Amino acid sequence: MNQTSHNNLVSFIWRIADDCLRDVYVRGKYRDVILPMVVLRRLDSLLEPTKAAVLEEVRYQKEELHALELDDEPLKNASGYVFFNTSQWTLKKLYGTATNNQQILLANIEDYLDGFSDNVKEIVGRFKLFDQMRHMAEKQVLLDVIEKFVSPWINLTPHDREDPDGNTLPGLSNLGMGYVFEELIRKFNEENNEEAGEHFTPREVIHLMTHLMFDPIKDQLPPVMTIYDPACGSGGMLTEAQNYIKEPEGPIQAKGDVYLYGKEINDETYAICKSDMMIKGNNPENIRVGSTLSTDEFSAHRFDFMLSNPPYGKSWNSEVKYIKDGKDVIDPRFRVELTDYWGNKETVDATPRSSDGQLLFLMEMVNKMKPVGTSPLGSRIASVHNGSSLFTGDAGSGEANIRRFIIENDMLDTIIQLPNNLFYNTGITTYIWLLSNSKPEARRGKVQLIDANLLYRKLRKNLGDKNCEFSDDHIRQITEACLNFQPIEREIDANIDAVGIATQIFNNEDFGYYKVTIERPDRRRAGFSAERIAPLRFDKSLREPMEWLYAEHGDKVYEPGFLKEQLKAIIAWCEEQGNILNAKQRSKLTDTKHWARLRDLLNTATLLMGDIGTEETADFNAFREAVTKAIKARKIKLSATEKNAILNSVSWYDETAEKVIAKRHNLSGPQLEVLTTHLGCGTGDLADFGYFRQADGSYLTYEPATDLRDAESVRLKDSIHRYFLAEVKPHVEEAWINLDSVKIGYEISFNKYFYRHKPLRSLEEVTQDILELEEKADGLIADILGVEVATKLEPAE
Repeated sequence: MNQTSHNNLVSFIWRIADDCLRDVYVRGKYRDVILPMVVLRRLDSLLEPTKAAVLEEVRYQKEELHALELDDEPLKNASGYVFFNTSQWTLKKLYGTATNNQQILLANIEDYLDGFSDNVKEIVGRFKLFDQMRHMAEKQVLLDVIEKFVSPWINLTPHDREDPDGNTLPGLSNLGMGYVFEELIRKFNEENNEEAGEHFTPREVIHLMTHLMFDPIKDQLPPVMTIYDPACGSGGMLTEAQNYIKEPEGPIQAKGDVYLYGKEINDETYAICKSDMMIKGNNPENIRVGSTLSTDEFSAHRFDFMLSNPPYGKSWNSEVKYIKDGKDVIDPRFRVELTDYWGNKETVDATPRSSDGQLLFLMEMVNKMKPVGTSPLGSRIASVHNGSSLFTGDAGSGEANIRRFIIENDMLDTIIQLPNNLFYNTGITTYIWLLSNSKPEARRGKVQLIDANLLYRKLRKNLGDKNCEFSDDHIRQITEACLNFQPIEREIDANIDAVGIATQIFNNEDFGYYKVTIERPDRRRAGFSAERIAPLRFDKSLREPMEWLYAEHGDKVYEPGFLKEQLKAIIAWCEEQGNILNAKQRSKLTDTKHWARLRDLLNTATLLMGDIGTEETADFNAFREAVTKAIKARKIKLSATEKNAILNSVSWYDETAEKVIAKRHNLSGPQLEVLTTHLGCGTGDLADFGYFRQADGSYLTYEPATDLRDAESVRLKDSIHRYFLAEVKPHVEEAWINLDSVKIGYEISFNKYFYRHKPLRSLEEVTQDILELEEKADGLIADILGVEVATKLEPAE
């Protein structure tokens, strides 16, 4: 279907809504009627030619075979599809025999809908179509709507037809059906000031994805092929992929069988997709409804090819409970095995932040790849993402783990940057990721990046956010660049502007980096005072409400049961302060024993202050030792946490103070060898890793100052120690490497790799432009005032 026919069809259907539903539904609810009616009429029109054969099969089974239940298979054979309708009715017959009695019409429609096979009944149920028809019957508009949909001026079948004037009405493919569906949703929601729904993939992007998916292996396709889309929408990607490899005159001409699988969470788009699968002769049972992330519907399946445009920037908070139990990932699709910096294997979290679930769909597809041992071609994936999948998430995060797993297992083949405003409902930059677990030899260990951001042609009229598209030539250029696997320098036009396509080839490890923590020693002053130890009376995490309670009620807070009686007042005060308490905080705040423990800690600190005095010192090590001796002398029992709470309350960072010693190490020869082997350095370099040799041969380690802690990213190809000596040590002499903190991450930056400096214009050019603008301004002012400008500025010599 060409663009004109598509627009005419959308306009015709839109007029049905406008003509018949204006006073029956608010405009935002038109879709609840129009979309299911489009699907119903599409199925109905396909069954019209074989209606008599189906009714004859029904008669034969009932009268000749005396069947109590109809056998579906002969009915499918009679209809020519995997669905059928055993009632006497069609939409045309319903309209042609209708009277003004809405109850009779509604009863006939119910009989008609009940005559469909179970797979169509499910679609009708998803749309809640009969409820809508009952409402329209009550409002006396049901017959008008049916009249519009059986009009000879509209064609919702996949086959060309003629209108009453003999003009051709082009057939509607299921991808075309998807575009009609998307355009209607966009129009309906724009009328209701709502968002236009999920991102629908433009036709030319799907064509590009199918070229990239199949062209590299077009001569090696298996005899049986399975294609999967975990966010299949109306099924456009699936059926276009099938069309591409089964097209009789296409570039591939595969002879094997193709089986399509998909899952879709939205009932409307699921119903569209399933109906088109039935029309195309595919197995509709392979299309499932529901959340791909919550339920692993195809856990036992592995697929040859997978294409998808999953939702991005969309929260998956509602599905966290199916994937994680607290911090533990319970769904094996979203756990991966990686090695840490030391080479130890560990199973790690492969889930992104809960605000954006697009990488979960990618991991779902990675989980469904066929092992190369089972299928020589393995599996190939093409998936659309926004930029966050390339770089969001620090080393060790779920996003970085996903990228690392894919790259280190040599699955990432190519990423293509697409133009902005290429999609209908988003203007952001998007990317196609190509994955394969069976790369050809020349591509192994490498990743190709293609920047096609400047390769587009403008549309004459915007479609939502979409203001540009790929031409066939653009698709050919990108596909050839992908197949050739060679760097391409971007062309520069006469205005020194970059144009065309650019390609670069990288090694896998080029995207990886070590994230390493750089520590500096803590230096602290210390000294007791009543003001410094006073906050020990209160829990640090609940200080404000505890201070308020103590100020209001004094020592009553230590009386059993008193605080629980104040719970409502406490909650009200916290809410006034904008502080909402969770259940755990409420429990601690009203726990008399917790208050008493804190009071006892304050009393202990007061006793210690009496023993040690209030003089300040710049040597925290000596101060800490004095406190320890005082605690032992009084035989006070303190946990390490309680002791640290006292010490932290009476000490603070001071860059002029002594370094705070963590531990003294007396290392023998074998112990030194173990340590230097672990750190990968010589004994003379141990200070760079936090072990400082003393005059007596021992080594000191210092407590790190958390506020001065820094992190550095070091390329995998580089040495952490070399980087430290060159980039850190010259600037911070007493810093050291915390090698045990090292995490490995991966990120991909198109801006960095494809940035091209554009020289500034010369001063003469800028001056000339300014003078020309001033001259134009003078002319405008003269026209407005009706006077002549006597002088003009001349360029300076």
